[in-house]
Amino acid sequence: MKIKKVIAQLEHFIKDPSKGLPEEIFLFMSRITPLVNVDLLIKNKWKQTLLTWRDDGFFPAGWHIPGGIVRYKETIAERIGAVAAGELGAKVKCGNTPLVVREVIVPSFENRAHAISFLYECSLTSRLAQNRMYVKGAPQHGEWAWHDRCPKDLIVVHRMYRWFI
Repeated sequence: MKIKKVIAQLEHFIKDPSKGLPEEIFLFMSRITPLVNVDLLIKNKWKQTLLTWRDDGFFPAGWHIPGGIVRYKETIAERIGAVAAGELGAKVKCGNTPLVVREVIVPSFENRAHAISFLYECSLTSRLAQNRMYVKGAPQHGEWAWHDRCPKDLIVVHRMYRWFI
C-alpha cells in the first residue's frame, strides 16, 4: 500500500504530463524506462544537413540532429512540429515512416541512458530563425548550421546517423 501513496504524491507534482514533466520526475522516469525520441534529418537543395549545437549537460557539447522526446499523449507528428518550432523556429513536413529506428543504450549513464530513436526525413516549409544561425567562433547552445559532411564534433549518440549526414 505504501507504493500507492508514493505514486499519489508524485502525481501531485505533475500538472499535465502532456506538457512535460518536472525535471526530477523526468530524470527518474528515464532511469526506469526507455524514452521514445524523434530526430529530424533536414537537407537543403545542396544536400547539406541541418544540425544544431547542443550544450545542455547531458552529453559533451557538439553538433546534433534536432530532436526531442515524445510527451505523454503526444503524437510523433506533434513532437516533430514542436522540435522544429523549438529548436529551429521553423515548420517542417515529414513522411509518415521513419528512415531508421535505432535503440540507444549508454551503459555509463544513470539518466537518459536508454532511448528508442526514430529518424525522420523532413523538409523545411518555412524559414529558419535567423537569430539562431551559427556565424563564427565557438558555437552556442541552440545555434544551427548547414553541414556538407558529418562534423568531427557530432555528439556521440548521433554518430549512429553519420552515414545520413
